[in-house]
Amino acid sequence: MVHAEDLKRRAAAHALTYVTDGMRLGLGTGSTARHFVELLAEKVHGGLTVLGVPTSEQTLAQAVSLGVPIATLDEAGPLDLCIDGADEIGPGLALIKGGGGALLREKIVASAAREMIVIADATKKVDVLGRFPLPIEVVDFGVAAITRQVVEAIRSAGCAGDITVRRDGDGHPFVTDQGHLILDAHLGRIPDPAALAAAVAQVAGVVEHGLFIGLARRAVLAGKDGITELEPGSF
Repeated sequence: MVHAEDLKRRAAAHALTYVTDGMRLGLGTGSTARHFVELLAEKVHGGLTVLGVPTSEQTLAQAVSLGVPIATLDEAGPLDLCIDGADEIGPGLALIKGGGGALLREKIVASAAREMIVIADATKKVDVLGRFPLPIEVVDFGVAAITRQVVEAIRSAGCAGDITVRRDGDGHPFVTDQGHLILDAHLGRIPDPAALAAAVAQVAGVVEHGLFIGLARRAVLAGKDGITELEPGSF
């Protein structure tokens, strides 16, 4: 039986074949993206020239420790490619991201790239998004009021479920790199991701949500039978 971490690494290794010398890369956050940064560092030590823009303080620390040249997004300018993981991959390559809490920077970096490749093990592919809780990043002022409005927005998009404030290992509210909180929406099913994204984005106090729609141009999935590549129209 192939271990999940092995599959993630295989997906990361395949995505690395799309990286060419001189590229400016968005470096994702999470367990699969961590494998990509490790493999990228090996190529850098072998002579590959790239510039990486990390999507989190965690990825920044990893890249620096491994010797991958890094820059801020402002310093790097438009990116050639962003490679990141996902918590779920649905039809049209709509994604749920943010399980690691970096959704805001991840979306900014992905939006600044000419192409986004999402890498994952094959279990992340789903017919309907929503089994994984949807992260919603919010300011820390008036969280209860924001949560009530988020609930209404979710209902207006045909969804329902429990909304919880994410907490860290010590039981305190989880704080993102930008100093915000995260609401996790346990919805089960999201029949219309675009409608939900639009509704949640209208709530005052919502900074960003974990629905990535129209950003991924390719998915690299590693399963027991090998690597599968998907594009939005081939799901």
